[in-house]
Amino acid sequence: MNVLGIRVEPKQTSFVVVHLDGGGFKIVNSEVIKVPAALDFPEKLKYIRNCVLDILREYSVSSAGIRVAEANSQNLDMTRLHIEGVIQEAFSSSSVNNYFIGRKISIAARLKIKPKEIEAIIKGECEFESIINWEVLSKKSSREAALVAMGAVA
Repeated sequence: MNVLGIRVEPKQTSFVVVHLDGGGFKIVNSEVIKVPAALDFPEKLKYIRNCVLDILREYSVSSAGIRVAEANSQNLDMTRLHIEGVIQEAFSSSSVNNYFIGRKISIAARLKIKPKEIEAIIKGECEFESIINWEVLSKKSSREAALVAMGAVA
């Protein structure tokens, strides 16, 4: 089974596809959705939605997760919120069996780890041993995407 995890930032959207085989997880792909700068904002949202739907189809994704902004964030970015909403709509209108919308604390709870542990994992201070090839995730955003993917099936 393939699971998609997404982490949105105002300037980029990272995604990780994780394969679950028995009890083990393996990273299949880790990339960034690059939106053409020439597009106006509604076209950018449409582009991201279409990319997400293409990823879901290409990798036969059955479960998905998105890491959303913290509710108590001091500097919520409206662009990020719009993109997160479009991705959630794409999940809901796709063939994905289930999807998870998570913040750090809910991801940690689903993975049965402490919030401080998840922070260290995201920062790259330690590996997440449930994923065989964790070392391929060199960026914080891709590590968060992988963790939310695993949270979607936990």
